Amino acid sequence: MSSMRNAFLAVSLLVSGSQASAEAPKRPNFLVIVADDLGFSDLGAFGGEIATPNLDALALSGLRLTGFHTEAACAPTRSMLLTGNDSHSAGLGNMPESMQKNQQGKPGYEGYLRPDTATIGERMAAAGYRTLFVGKWHLGVAPKQDPHARGFQYSFAMLHCCHNHFGLGASDDPTKMPGYREDGRTVAKLPADFYSSDYFAAKLIEQLKSTKSSPEGRKPFFAWLAFTAPHAPLQAPPETIAKYRGRYDAGYEVLRLQRLQRQRELGILGPDVQPHRMVDVTPWAKLTPEQQRVSARKMEIFAAMVDRLDQAVGRVVAALKETGEWDNTIVIFVSDNGAEGRDPDKPPPGVDTSFEAMGSARSYINYGAGWAEAATAPSWRFKTFGSEGGIRTPAFVCGPAVRRHGAISGAYTHAADIAPTVLDLAHAPAQPGRFAGRTVAPIEGLSWTRLLRTGAPVYPANKAIGQELFGSRSLRQGDWKITDIGEHRWRLFNIAKDPGETHDLSAQYPARKAALLEEWGRYAKSVGVVLPDPPLQPTPPRDLE
Repeated sequence: MSSMRNAFLAVSLLVSGSQASAEAPKRPNFLVIVADDLGFSDLGAFGGEIATPNLDALALSGLRLTGFHTEAACAPTRSMLLTGNDSHSAGLGNMPESMQKNQQGKPGYEGYLRPDTATIGERMAAAGYRTLFVGKWHLGVAPKQDPHARGFQYSFAMLHCCHNHFGLGASDDPTKMPGYREDGRTVAKLPADFYSSDYFAAKLIEQLKSTKSSPEGRKPFFAWLAFTAPHAPLQAPPETIAKYRGRYDAGYEVLRLQRLQRQRELGILGPDVQPHRMVDVTPWAKLTPEQQRVSARKMEIFAAMVDRLDQAVGRVVAALKETGEWDNTIVIFVSDNGAEGRDPDKPPPGVDTSFEAMGSARSYINYGAGWAEAATAPSWRFKTFGSEGGIRTPAFVCGPAVRRHGAISGAYTHAADIAPTVLDLAHAPAQPGRFAGRTVAPIEGLSWTRLLRTGAPVYPANKAIGQELFGSRSLRQGDWKITDIGEHRWRLFNIAKDPGETHDLSAQYPARKAALLEEWGRYAKSVGVVLPDPPLQPTPPRDLE
């Protein structure tokens, strides 16, 4: 009798479970797209002139986030995106390549994603998703540190910070840059026609289609597409570069003004906002004709990289429509930090420095501070700085989670919010401080669910969010922010009124500044900030005084 009762209970549980499953809302698919060093205004939907029709269509159909913030460089931001933790809590208190002696061996400065974190890949796989990863990783090169070991069932990863976009110099030793792994196995050789954005999109499409046609195809997918464009070296196919010939001959000051005007027309920038002045940039008119020719070509190549990235996204969207999964897919798009304004210190050996070679696999260039500050306008500075130009990037969400199509939100949002937002929308609650029977760092970011549905703010006005990288620091609380760009001098700004960080209000509001400094001290202690010694930032810019 007991065995019959147990059998009846088992059947009842199966039936009730299947009924509950049938009645539960269909869980969405997720596609997270991460661009590398993309400036705030580089997309058309954010004020740019580069041809980005696919990304623009997605952004305009969803919710554009003009208050999205990251860390000031790639690996720390990626650690936050993937875990929901502060970069110091996740092990990336500094870039692996920039770790100072006084930071080495300190908690939070491991230079790879700590094992006591849980990635969104791990959490989504445990929640019944098929998990896919393609592109830049930069969070550890040991086999136990790569994406296949951190929850992504299918992966193709470029392990390091950067690479030749045409695939030259690939190493079969993943500890040497650049190294690649596919599903945990070292990739010894790339195809002859490799170009990063094209290949990464093709790989993700391959993963999406192969898993869709497999027994796992009934599961929703969680896909992470991490481009390495438009990170230096600036390289693009010649036919795409040709589209932009002559487009930037007027120089970076003109481009900056054009983008600011377009931002105002789009409603991204208020009519009374004062943009930050360009800092330590040689005026275009003072460059020689040859310097102008070279600089304009660099921007043409950069534009071609962004254009090619957009084309790659278009192919992924088309593939999802072909498999019938597009209508149930939520897309989250972000850049990992502000535009990169630094030129390479020293090109690698064997680089062709001729004008004719620029943009090819044989060249190694970046476009410099002038174009970067046009891209980050109206903000101050660019990548590596804790000012808005370094940590505010374009972002948007589209798909079935968004109820406010075509809207723009200036609410403060953060890279650490991606993981809790995805988990919330996937109906996959995370147990605080625990995952798969082990202790992990609790998620610190907040979900955007209410923002996507009603426009409600994500962060309460009294919530303090700190940031530090390379000794450049900031802290945000409501509309107020303190910023130290690495010169050990704090400035106070009201970001709601002054997003360009043009007016230091320290003298007018000393008590508020003191309170924010206390908050930053608490933040630094809680995550174990160790300021680099010696400092990593350059001589302070001529500015603001």
